[in-house]
Amino acid sequence: MLGPQSSLVMYDEEYQRILLLLEKLLREANSKVIFLVDKNGQLIAATGETANLDTTSLASLTAGNIAATGGLAKLIGEKEFSILFHEGEKDNIHISIIGGRVILVVIFDQRSSLGLVRLRVKKASNELGIVFEDLVNKTEEEAISGNTPSPFAEITDDDIDNLFN
Repeated sequence: MLGPQSSLVMYDEEYQRILLLLEKLLREANSKVIFLVDKNGQLIAATGETANLDTTSLASLTAGNIAATGGLAKLIGEKEFSILFHEGEKDNIHISIIGGRVILVVIFDQRSSLGLVRLRVKKASNELGIVFEDLVNKTEEEAISGNTPSPFAEITDDDIDNLFN
């Protein structure tokens, strides 16, 4: 079994399922932006009003926030804080850990409420957890069968020649 820190291969089928779940959550929670980040700070997927956001920095800072609060949790004898909430003048950020593996971030304003966001996130977290379990299983099956495609499989000698010419 792969641990929470093991790397996963993101397949298009699961990525599309994740995007659909995030878009559904965006509508149902009446939020502005939703993104999913791995614990290393890599953006997995984003939806909503992302045009004016530096999603790369947001993803990295979110992972750092989770790491910092994880340190706080350990200091007081907790395993982790699985939900974080930051309230601003205009926008709020709800952060939750899904399956110990990924971080779900929901940015919302006065058009929604913390209660609605928490309710919708709980449902979406269960559904996203299923997708990530499927990904873990698929990754393990590929590793066992030896069918893991090489990232270099599609690169030809001509591609290499063209790169250096």
